[in-house]
Amino acid sequence: MFATSQILTAPNTVPAVLAVFPQTSVVTDDDLPLDGGQLMHFTKGAEIFGQGEKADCLYKVISGWVRTYRILRDGRRQIEGFHLAGEYFGMEAGAAHRASAEALGGATILVVRRAHLNEAAARQGDVATTLFRLAVQGLQRSQEHVAMLSHKSACERVAGFLLDMVERADADRRLDLPMSRQDMADYLSLTIETVSRTLSQLQADGLISIPQSRTIVIEDREALEDMCE
Repeated sequence: MFATSQILTAPNTVPAVLAVFPQTSVVTDDDLPLDGGQLMHFTKGAEIFGQGEKADCLYKVISGWVRTYRILRDGRRQIEGFHLAGEYFGMEAGAAHRASAEALGGATILVVRRAHLNEAAARQGDVATTLFRLAVQGLQRSQEHVAMLSHKSACERVAGFLLDMVERADADRRLDLPMSRQDMADYLSLTIETVSRTLSQLQADGLISIPQSRTIVIEDREALEDMCE
């Protein structure tokens, strides 16, 4: 599973960030025994785990970005989420991963064995409570993603995505996004042409500016928020 990664020796921690809506699980580290984890570095595009592989670990992003996605039966890719520093991913109810995870750029990940967490949870109620909160937040994330895809227009989806990224990346106005337009399209269930056209329209309306292909500056946050209501 870790053939393309390199184990790091120096631990690191990054505070969790808050989301406009819970795209990923955000908890404090106080109640989780993360000292038993392993820091690993993944290069751009490297697989962290694959769809259908044994789900025996919990993952925390220390630095960089991660995307999780599923390949549907018709061969299309559906991105389930993007994960930033401080956020957890890879927690499953069953024995296998429902999705794959890849590093968008270089990413440092803390990998903790589920067996280690389960043993700690059996001894400490606080650990069990935190793991339960992680599971509930994951369910909420999935429900809100489905609701967004079911009820929002293309413009609302793109505007909401940008606001969510600004909040979670703890950015003021400028977003340097590691994901491509295709990644955005696969997450928002839109075509790449629709995403590009919507971004161009938001720029023409003065709500954002795009100085570089993957750099987006929020020019009118209030207008974007009004669009998402």
